[in-house]
Amino acid sequence: MTKVGLVMRKIQFAEAQGPRIYAERLQALSRELGVEIVFVAPDRHVSGYDQAPGYEYEKGDLVNYDLVLEQLDRERIEHVIYTVSGFTFLKMFRDKAVLFPHSYPHPDLTGYEMMKPFYSIVDKAVVHTDYLKGLFRADWGVTDVDVIPIGFEEELAERHYDPSQVVENRILWIGRDEPNRRPDLPLEYARRNPDKDVVMAMGGLRYRESMKRYDIPSNVTLKFALSRDEVFELMNSAKVYWSSSRFDTFSMPLAEAMAMGKLVVKPEHPCYGHIASTHTFAGSESNWFELLNMAAAHPRRVSEDNRDQAFSRFGGRVMKAGYEKFYSGWL
Repeated sequence: MTKVGLVMRKIQFAEAQGPRIYAERLQALSRELGVEIVFVAPDRHVSGYDQAPGYEYEKGDLVNYDLVLEQLDRERIEHVIYTVSGFTFLKMFRDKAVLFPHSYPHPDLTGYEMMKPFYSIVDKAVVHTDYLKGLFRADWGVTDVDVIPIGFEEELAERHYDPSQVVENRILWIGRDEPNRRPDLPLEYARRNPDKDVVMAMGGLRYRESMKRYDIPSNVTLKFALSRDEVFELMNSAKVYWSSSRFDTFSMPLAEAMAMGKLVVKPEHPCYGHIASTHTFAGSESNWFELLNMAAAHPRRVSEDNRDQAFSRFGGRVMKAGYEKFYSGWL
C-alpha cells in the first residue's frame, strides 16, 4: 500500500470531535482504495488547551517540525496531508504536501492574524466546501484546490433514524466552549424558553470543567465526548438542530443533522451555504430564538427533503469517490 501521512495536533487525535472523526473516516476509506493513512503528530504537548496564553493554535506547532519529520522519515512517507497551517513549511521537506484546513485565517476566528503568514505559501489544498475553495482563490491566489466533503457514516444515519423517537420540544446544539461557537446563546435561549429541552453536546471532556463557569438553566442537558453511535442516537431524538458559530470550515454536525432529517437553524454566513434544503433556516442572533421556536412548532416531525439532500451531497460514498479521484492524480 502507498503510505500517506496525516499530520494533526496530538490533542486533535485525542478528542471525539471533528478532526479525529475526519482522520478515522479518511483512514478507513483510504484503506479500501489501497492507501495506508499513517497518523503523525508531535509527541510533545505544547498545551492541553488550544487557547492557553502564548500557545494559541499554530504558534505551538512551530517547535515540533523535528518530531514530525522524524516520523515521516521512519515510515518512509513522501505524501503528506497536514491539517494545521503551522505545518505549511513541510513543503520545504516534502514536495507532495497538501493542506486540509481545520481552520482558516478569517476575522471571525481567534488567532486568524497568526495564520496569515502560513497561508501565503500554500500551493495545494483539499477543502470541505466550494465556499472555502473560493476563499483560497480570492485571498491567496491558490487555484489547485479539490473540494471533497467529509462524508457522514451512512450506516449510522440509517440505523438510528426513527421519527417516532423525536422529542418535539428538543433543541440540539453541538460545539465547543470557545468564543467562535458562542455557547452562551443556547444557554440564554433555554433561560427565555423554559418549555424547551435544550441539549448541548461538547466534543471533548476538557469542556466539562470550562462549562462550570456558566449558570446552566435546569432545562439544559450537557453531554461530553459522545461516541459516534451516541451522537446519531441523540441527533435522532431532537426535532431541531441549531448551529450558532460565527464561521466554520467543517460544519460536520450540520450535515449529519440534515441526514437525520432534523429541521436546521443555522447562521446566515455564506460559509454555511452548502447546508441548503427545504427545512434549513438561516438567521442570526437577531432572530435565531424566533426561528428555533417556529421550527419546534413546525407540523413536520422530520424533513425527508433535508435527509435526501444530505445523502446525495455529503454521504460517505461521496467522500470516498472524491478521494479516489484525488489520489489517482496526486499519488
